[in-house]
Amino acid sequence: MAHDSFPLIAEWALPSSVTLGSSVRAKGIERELRRRLSWNSRKHLTVEAGRVVLSMPEGDATAFASTRERISTAMDALPELPLLPSEVEDVLAISSRERHKWLGDGRLQSAGTRTVKLRGRARAVTFHVFDPRHIETILDGDLPTIWREEDAQVSAENRRRAAGKAALARANKVDSKVSDAGTDGTDSRSPDLDGWDAFDAERLLR
Repeated sequence: MAHDSFPLIAEWALPSSVTLGSSVRAKGIERELRRRLSWNSRKHLTVEAGRVVLSMPEGDATAFASTRERISTAMDALPELPLLPSEVEDVLAISSRERHKWLGDGRLQSAGTRTVKLRGRARAVTFHVFDPRHIETILDGDLPTIWREEDAQVSAENRRRAAGKAALARANKVDSKVSDAGTDGTDSRSPDLDGWDAFDAERLLR
């Protein structure tokens, strides 16, 4: 963005420890900073590569001074600014499904919830936000890779158990059919015939 026509310029460093290397996080920080400014001042603030820039016309010196002070105050709080769901997904390179799963089982810890009213929606939306230090720990330890391996092992074990249960159910079904066939009105034992005892006594079958 060119600033030649805006002689009143102020800059602040935006380290990677704040953005966690995420362009989505940087954009979220830009929205957060603009939210703290007046409507007329918001368009003059941008977040660029590694820095926050305020550029205003020379005739707005008074507004520039007050806006710069607001931004300076807000910059101090950025290291503790909670991450939004989309920011977490970008920082950790995870899917929305993984975020929901790991949040549900406690591996990904919520820092609370936020409720916002989005344009075009009749109802407000509530979502979890996340502590930047917690996300940084997960990122540094490459925990998503470890968690994916753990989930794959659990899924494989669940599939083996399901296959075993299915095989047992099929075996029980076959045994049941065989048992039913043996009780269909016919006796599989030697029939009671007249004179059989005498016939057997003569040992004619031995």
